[in-house]
Amino acid sequence: MGCFTESLSSFFNNRWLVFVAAMWIQSCAGIGYLFGSISPTIKTSLNYNQRQVARLGVAKDLGDSVGFLAGGLSEILPLWGALLIGAVQNFVGYGWVWLVVTGRAPVLPLWAMCILIFVGTNGETYFNTAALVSCVQNFPKSRGPVVGILKGFAGLGGAILTQMYAVMNSPDHASLIFMVAVGPTMVAIALMFIIRPVGGHKQIRSSDGFSFSIVYSVCLILAAYLMGVMLVEDLVDLSETVVIIFTVGLLVLLLIPIAIPVALTFSSRWSRPSVEEALLSDSQKQDPGKSEDDSQDIIFSEVEDEKPKEVDLLPAHERQKRIAQLQTRLAQAAAEGAVRIKKRRPRRGEDFTMMEALIKADLWLMFFSLLLGSGSGLTVIDNLGQMSQSLGYDNTHVFVSMISIWNFLGRIGGGYFSEKIVSDYAYPRPVAMAAAQVIMAVGHFFFAMGWPGAMYIGTLLVGLGYGAHWAIVPAAASELFGLKKFGALYNFLTLANPAGSLIFSGVIASSIYDREAEKQAQGRLPGISRGLLSSFSSYVHLEEPLKCDGAICFFLTSLIMSGLCIIACMLSMILVYRTKPVYAQLYGRSRR
Repeated sequence: MGCFTESLSSFFNNRWLVFVAAMWIQSCAGIGYLFGSISPTIKTSLNYNQRQVARLGVAKDLGDSVGFLAGGLSEILPLWGALLIGAVQNFVGYGWVWLVVTGRAPVLPLWAMCILIFVGTNGETYFNTAALVSCVQNFPKSRGPVVGILKGFAGLGGAILTQMYAVMNSPDHASLIFMVAVGPTMVAIALMFIIRPVGGHKQIRSSDGFSFSIVYSVCLILAAYLMGVMLVEDLVDLSETVVIIFTVGLLVLLLIPIAIPVALTFSSRWSRPSVEEALLSDSQKQDPGKSEDDSQDIIFSEVEDEKPKEVDLLPAHERQKRIAQLQTRLAQAAAEGAVRIKKRRPRRGEDFTMMEALIKADLWLMFFSLLLGSGSGLTVIDNLGQMSQSLGYDNTHVFVSMISIWNFLGRIGGGYFSEKIVSDYAYPRPVAMAAAQVIMAVGHFFFAMGWPGAMYIGTLLVGLGYGAHWAIVPAAASELFGLKKFGALYNFLTLANPAGSLIFSGVIASSIYDREAEKQAQGRLPGISRGLLSSFSSYVHLEEPLKCDGAICFFLTSLIMSGLCIIACMLSMILVYRTKPVYAQLYGRSRR
């Protein structure tokens, strides 16, 4: 009995259990991706026009990206507390929307509905923060794969929740809003005490590589399975029984990874520690972030101030001896209170506070590179329907589903390949982001050209590149600025996404599209000026805006996006150049 209790305790403290639970929470964190499915129901029930629905979409984007409060609270509260707040926000926000839409609560003004959508969607920032913070701390040597897999599941969340909704077969489309309110809330509350740091640095095992291979295999199978199910359900009228079978298959795929912590806990063959773990010193196991040299770091600046200038002229062996003697005297004096030790500022690769990180050029290089790269990708995602329509495609939702899958695979691949770069070559991780931005630049060029089949190639390239950003950037931020304030740093960097989309989609893409649409309308109605055409449209209250046909609609926009990705690549390479010594220090020693 005692042995079983010990095994059960070991199971609940296994870092792989935390990772699997975080994957499940992230599967429910893609609430924002479902807005396109629930907005028609809101529009119909409340008699909104398209402009009012667009305002709800802005509130959704802000809620999805403004995570300062989540990052700050994750440093004060235990992670289960952050998850509980996120669950309450999700339930209250979307639950109230469901009550309004179904007539169970009085209709609210538009600004109040925007607040509810913001509050509900903002709940997923708590899910993201808790999952990433706990798993990055538990897997300090596998940050790239961990972040890529978790962000990938967040990207697939919309497709997973949509398949769950298909089982309900409800004629009331508002039931999807109810599921969005209740489903993620129940999952987060059920798993909130599992999501936590569990001393993962002590659990390094030789089987970790095989375990990650299992997770990667599940991810690839899951992506292919969802793609196949979506295509079959779109092309064939399936019975309710077949839909249930498809959904059960999806649940089985999601449950497969739980076999990893079960096997690690209850299999004697897998539970043996690796050679690397056995060689860890006790002091390292107690605090992985500290080494023997850290005790001397606090007096480093004092040594620099106090050492005589002639010390630098001595031979290396003698110089080190004199500096060691000076450090010893300073340490003794500090212990006796004779001198006051000045605490130096952190170096890259150590723990930064938010304010210390904000004055670093590396953070702003990463931010603006992300703004240009991911912002251009989000512009494509937001306008993909119009882009495909302008090129003559009728089934626009096919491209929306495709870019979701490529986005997922980009996140998985970005984490995997960036980890290979840093672990095998000790080269800066941002070089993988530069490569992703080159891929995106090529994808935007294909969109601009509008060749036959270009939509498929562009969707593939932009989806992969965009997804890779969200596996690479959080891992790189944790390496350069430490894990202590990782939640706040991550949520600061996510602001680049809506900022880029607001500028590129809300200003550039929409303005160019409307201008080309007006030109085409003038061609069909010669003699009517642009101002008169706009006035006529307003007078007759056109329900739909002017439409643009042909590759010209997004030609200039796509070329601009391609150029911005090249600029983002240049910023990433500057960051690579600046951080080479950091990565050589972080990963070079492990290679030796």
